[in-house]
Amino acid sequence: MVKILIVGFGSIGRTHLENLLQFKNVNVIIYTKRTDLNSFVEQGVKISDSLTKCLEENPDIAIITNETSLHVPIAIKLAEKGLDLFIEKPLSHSVKDIKKLQTIVKKKKLITQIGCNLRFHPCIKKIKDLIEKENIGRILSAQVENCSYLPDSHRWEDYKKSFSARKELGGGVILTLIHEIDYMYWFFNEVENVVSISEKLSDLDISVEDFSASILKFSNNVIGEVHLDYFQKPNFKSCKIRGTKGEIYWDSDKNCINIYNIKKNKWETKFETGFSNNIDMYTSYVEEMKHFLRCVKQRKETINNLEQGVATLKIALAIKKAAQTRKSVNV
Repeated sequence: MVKILIVGFGSIGRTHLENLLQFKNVNVIIYTKRTDLNSFVEQGVKISDSLTKCLEENPDIAIITNETSLHVPIAIKLAEKGLDLFIEKPLSHSVKDIKKLQTIVKKKKLITQIGCNLRFHPCIKKIKDLIEKENIGRILSAQVENCSYLPDSHRWEDYKKSFSARKELGGGVILTLIHEIDYMYWFFNEVENVVSISEKLSDLDISVEDFSASILKFSNNVIGEVHLDYFQKPNFKSCKIRGTKGEIYWDSDKNCINIYNIKKNKWETKFETGFSNNIDMYTSYVEEMKHFLRCVKQRKETINNLEQGVATLKIALAIKKAAQTRKSVNV
């Protein structure tokens, strides 16, 4: 039986809990100040507003889903107790105390994973496979976007109070929508430098940037363009990758991968799951948790461990700095 402590209980905490309740041999404890979770208590979940009491249950694993600005402080406390760590994206809003966390994780040989579920989306996984097999030759450039409407993201709460909307809690599109930066890093590895325009453009009542347009130069000379915003309806994601032999395209509306073959001079559908993007997104959360638990059991590294989370965070922070200084920033 694996005991899992969930720290914080917003929308993503609820998602992870509902998925974990489908797994066998899992006991869940929740550390939260909320008092409206009796339905989960009836399902055997233990809930407490005291971290000390939660730790008295001797959990094996922690899933950290609280505010971004609190990820690293709580991760350090739990790592010191020897808990393997699943930390929701982004790892943090700064690099403060990250080296301390890395030192503890290495010393205690903990298994870590950053919660970037798009790495487990079947279409994103397939694109990575196509890149590695050089299906469209040498990659030249990539364009990705994630457009959403912040008030619709958590309809049961006031968007103005959410951590995504508040600077002091680590909000803003660059960190909150870091998925695209993460999977581009997964595709193309290290980024050398970035330029960006990131500002608050809309009428949303928030204290953070709601728009970001950035250019990333990767160490392998791939040029990446990333568009993120909080003000588009309906939600839309896309990924376009150009190579010397063709082009790969995916978007969240059609949710299939099309490839343009230069020699044949035509588009072909290369991959489709048969499901809507909403279903594949749900599946991605389940698969990322299965992967983490499997790696914990086997004591092997995950595909998105703490070190990769640090790398992705540094890219995001470089984007923020580039936008503030209006200059190219080395990562």
